[in-house]
Amino acid sequence: MDYIYLHGFASSPKSAKAQDIGDRFTQIQTRLKIPDLNAGDFSQLTITRQLTQVAAEFSNDSTPVTLIGSSLGGLTAAHLGQKNLQVQRLVLLAPAFGFLSHWLPKLGDEEVERWQQEKYIMVYHYGEGRSLSLSYDFVTDAAQYQEKLLQRPISTLILHGKKDEVIPIETSRDFARSRPWVELVELDSDHALGNVMEETWQAIRLFCQLP
Repeated sequence: MDYIYLHGFASSPKSAKAQDIGDRFTQIQTRLKIPDLNAGDFSQLTITRQLTQVAAEFSNDSTPVTLIGSSLGGLTAAHLGQKNLQVQRLVLLAPAFGFLSHWLPKLGDEEVERWQQEKYIMVYHYGEGRSLSLSYDFVTDAAQYQEKLLQRPISTLILHGKKDEVIPIETSRDFARSRPWVELVELDSDHALGNVMEETWQAIRLFCQLP
């Protein structure tokens, strides 16, 4: 089994969550790959690029894969699972379902319009600790990845904070409601899940049948 962790938007493999889960995999002597989805060029980030990059991490054509994805990494993991039969398990941490519908309104219509005209916008990147430019291609690309397309019955665990201020927990409730193969665990936390890492890990461990 290949285990791959996908970090969130404007984050990195050095994020608190990636480091925490990575350390726990090390303790049980199980390999976890954590690719850098910024790929050295955040400005050209798209979900399509992430899908291609992560698929390239798969060992070979037959090794089953478990994807653990946080936020936008969770959304990417879900779409990868839809397209790729090697993916046999998904763990989605506050997955960014409906990402554009939650994020773009926060920017405001004028800002989005300016972004479209000027092609780039400055976005604060938590992994880098500074603002970096991002192409409007990110938006046009992301618009094609709709949740309704995710219909492959793949064993899925969603962990989502009830106080999530970035991606409302309703998005995961809606997703799980019509998909009996999805288990949703609601946690007393926000988007970062920082205060429930132990609970998160125990849920992952049980679901993935890790030692």
